[in-house]
Amino acid sequence: MDKEQIRSHFPVFNEIELLVELAENGIEKTFKRGDNIIRKGEFMKYMPLIISGSIKVLREDDRGHEVLLYFLEGGNTCAMSITCCLKQEKSEIRAIAEDDTKVLMIPVWVADGWIKTYSSWKNFIMNSYATRLQELLFTLESIAFYSLDERLLKYLRDRSLALNKKEFEITHGKIATELNSSREAISRLLKKLENLGRVKLGRNKIKIIDL
Repeated sequence: MDKEQIRSHFPVFNEIELLVELAENGIEKTFKRGDNIIRKGEFMKYMPLIISGSIKVLREDDRGHEVLLYFLEGGNTCAMSITCCLKQEKSEIRAIAEDDTKVLMIPVWVADGWIKTYSSWKNFIMNSYATRLQELLFTLESIAFYSLDERLLKYLRDRSLALNKKEFEITHGKIATELNSSREAISRLLKKLENLGRVKLGRNKIKIIDL
């Protein structure tokens, strides 16, 4: 990917030298829907810049229980992967392609030096931290204080926004897993939303009507 293409996806990078280095060092990779981009327990050697598509980031415990942390769209990166990269620690999260996704993989030893060299890269990293921190705090707050139907509404809105689609494929069981709930409770709430005319349910599909 050349520097002009990178600029079109990441207009925040306004330094020509940085764009040149991104073009020279970045490795373009494509992931299919459902592919693992980051696995829990692996050492991070590359930092992903999302060119297109969507990624969901989850935290998984030792028993395999998952909770959704946030979605990422084109033009973003995963702040938690940055931490693992720069501290050379094992990943505590999983990142999965929610749709066919294209990323630019930046070697960690290169990305680390850019923080001191390029102000737009430093601002990009800091803004990513701040945005993801707000989302993590909201996730924690929603688990602690929000009802399940409110959490479900936010989940559907966020997923639709991340995919840039009003209709998407997903099972009730998968939603339940990511919201740390039961499939029966999610199915009941989705049926309630359908009766209210806010969604339309199909076989492993949900269409957003009015959220």
